[in-house]
Amino acid sequence: MQLRIPGPTPIPDEILQEMTRQMINHRGPQFAEIIQKATAILKDMFQTRGDVFLLTCSGTGGMEAAVVNSLSPGDKVLAVANGFFGERFADIAELFGAQVERLRFEWGSPVDPQEVRQALSQDTGIKAVLVTHNETSTGVTNDLAAISAVVREYEKLLLVDAISSLGAIDLPTDEWGCDVVVTASQKGWMAPPGLAMVSVSERAWQAQAQAKMPKYYWDFAKAKKFLDEKGQTPWTPALSTIYALAAALELFQREGLKNIVARHAQVGAKAREGVKSLGLSLFPQDRCASNTVTAVKAPEGLDVKRLLKILREEYNTVLAGGQQRLDGKIFRIGHLGYITEKDIDAVIEALKTALPQAGFSG
Repeated sequence: MQLRIPGPTPIPDEILQEMTRQMINHRGPQFAEIIQKATAILKDMFQTRGDVFLLTCSGTGGMEAAVVNSLSPGDKVLAVANGFFGERFADIAELFGAQVERLRFEWGSPVDPQEVRQALSQDTGIKAVLVTHNETSTGVTNDLAAISAVVREYEKLLLVDAISSLGAIDLPTDEWGCDVVVTASQKGWMAPPGLAMVSVSERAWQAQAQAKMPKYYWDFAKAKKFLDEKGQTPWTPALSTIYALAAALELFQREGLKNIVARHAQVGAKAREGVKSLGLSLFPQDRCASNTVTAVKAPEGLDVKRLLKILREEYNTVLAGGQQRLDGKIFRIGHLGYITEKDIDAVIEALKTALPQAGFSG
């Protein structure tokens, strides 16, 4: 099966094998050794000297943790959204009582840092900015370096959804001044769903000490106390998924972050070139197209749902459709984590044959 969706992503056999290991005492020295080693490698991947924690949850749980540990009800927040997941980040903050100002951009277009600057200059009461680095729903990578420079200029907290970027697209957390960064195991990390990984800056800790939003399971202070003092998580961790992630991180360490980023850039370029060679168009502009997911515009006459069904049932290839307002208007090719250019060649070959069967005349 060619699983080429933006997550969960394929897992190497050696990592799958790690998941068959017997359970251990999550309050014992063996687990402490695993989590401490994994955390050290994650800090290198996050490019941070700050704290990094493993949370047993999906990426959305990590987004909620970022919000409730940083803010109090009534705090003003600028939520920068150019897709489905940017809106989700805003929804979470709003649900917990933040006053959310949504700075929206057309889906498929990148965030304009100058508009972020304008919004911050007009409202000095804003405490934090929420932004999605790589918008999986549209295949757009936002210019986080430029956005973070603006946020730092105005001395606001920066909370980053890097769920589908970190571990595949360069994100130097400390250099860019990101305060809380969230990613998840099932994306570029070559591990199953079930873990969110979050980094916390010193500024974020200062905010956390004042934050009044309700939290129990998501309390970063508890996570830090248990990790630092005991080599544990506060609550029962997803042991099998941690086994897998720890093994994946050793592969990451061997390949090296620069090589991983370069590989994803090559694979992303290959996907975009392949799509265009079939006579199709990208949904976003080339300049902001993601190296982890390629969003393809559905031309007139193409039945996207039929295409996905044909690919799945006849060509053993699973791609993703569009979300919410983009349902039926785009399809998406995930290429993050355990991926090579040969995998993309196979997807393009399957598309070449399946597209005419779904109404595409070329």
